[in-house]
Amino acid sequence: MQWASLLLFAVVVAALMAGFPVAFTLAGVSLAFATVMSMLALVGIGTFDASYLEAIPSRVFGTMTNETLVAVPLFVFMGFMLERAHIAEALLETMGQLFGRVRGGLALSVMVVGGLLAASTGIVGATVVTMGLLSLPTMLRRGYDPKVATGTLCAAGTLGQIIPPSIILVLLGDVLSSAYSQAQLRLGNYAPDTVSVGDLFAGALIPGLVLVALYMAYLVLKGVLEPESMPPMPPDTSGSALLPRLLKALVAPLALILAVLGSIIAGVATPTEAASFGALGAMVLAVLRGALSLQRLREVMHGTVKMSSMVFMILIGASVFSLVFRGLGGDDLVHELLTNVPGGLIGALIAVNLAMFLLGFIIDFIEIIYVVVPLTAPTLFTMGVDPVWLGVLLAMNLQTSFLTPPFGFALFYLRGVAPPEVKTSDIYRGVVPFVAIQLLMLVVLVVFPSLATWLPGRLYGH
Repeated sequence: MQWASLLLFAVVVAALMAGFPVAFTLAGVSLAFATVMSMLALVGIGTFDASYLEAIPSRVFGTMTNETLVAVPLFVFMGFMLERAHIAEALLETMGQLFGRVRGGLALSVMVVGGLLAASTGIVGATVVTMGLLSLPTMLRRGYDPKVATGTLCAAGTLGQIIPPSIILVLLGDVLSSAYSQAQLRLGNYAPDTVSVGDLFAGALIPGLVLVALYMAYLVLKGVLEPESMPPMPPDTSGSALLPRLLKALVAPLALILAVLGSIIAGVATPTEAASFGALGAMVLAVLRGALSLQRLREVMHGTVKMSSMVFMILIGASVFSLVFRGLGGDDLVHELLTNVPGGLIGALIAVNLAMFLLGFIIDFIEIIYVVVPLTAPTLFTMGVDPVWLGVLLAMNLQTSFLTPPFGFALFYLRGVAPPEVKTSDIYRGVVPFVAIQLLMLVVLVVFPSLATWLPGRLYGH
């Protein structure tokens, strides 16, 4: 049945390239394949287990009732409200002025604001949609190359996957803790140390900040080499007048974002509760600016429903696809490749990261964490891999997969909010440099593992 999983992948690629909607393509093609393979199994051709399809209702129900995912419409509402009240435009333009006359100053400000907003959500869909609503119209209006603008937004929107607090790190912490305990028991250690989510948060902080620095260095270099792609902000503000504008534009919105992030880090609120606070705070800021009316509120709510539906339909479509892919033996094919790879520890690490990178093209990161990681992590731990370092490395890898064409989900989310004049090819081409930077960051983590292990050691003594 392994050939069928490869064929499924090829057909989905072709359908997406033909321009069919993402969510319906993922689910529709997968269900069509499942139907055909079930009929073939009845006549003795193949062994597709149709019971996988019975899990679809529970997957859909689980997606719609997931407390964490409830934060998606709340953060989308926050983004719409900030955008419709013109708070985002003032924020981004003023931060561009703060960076001076440096070409790409607006892109740099987007990366900073995007990093803060991404860290407050930890959900790629909500973050990319919110940043797209906040920033893309302003960047295009300022004359930015659509490839630069969309690439910057996609990259900034996925920072929440590596900068704590991160949902990926929370899920990885749970899985790796169990896998590490299993590995230590196999080695005869019956009182093993535990791996906590806090360890991964501390381990991911420095690599996440280094990644942001690399992104910003690329944008500065891009502005120098191709100045026409990133026009500077117009010098319409004198130095003496910049500080009042800076305080007026930055203090309230950034205080809101930092309050959302801080409440999660301090354990005062869950992501969903913090998202509720963010949505309310955005409304308060709109009222203070005199930009909130009943008509505008109606527009924001309508846009929130529309965009949230798009996000959840993609999640549901991805879940259906992953179920059929597993039913066709795709995960078994991956497992066989990993368990028989030559090269010892280095070969195993390369194989695991390559497999996760490729699987990230086609299935949801939650599936990868709960299917691939439990199969591979215990073996890697018995070979002497540090659990915190491995967790950060895998999280960085999974973040990369969100940007990888043709199936990077961040690309689809941004496509849903981008204006018609922005081509899909612009989005794909725009993220290529950022994917290269993330692959470079993976290499840096392998060469310098202390980037992930130093801070947890200082904080927790291990």
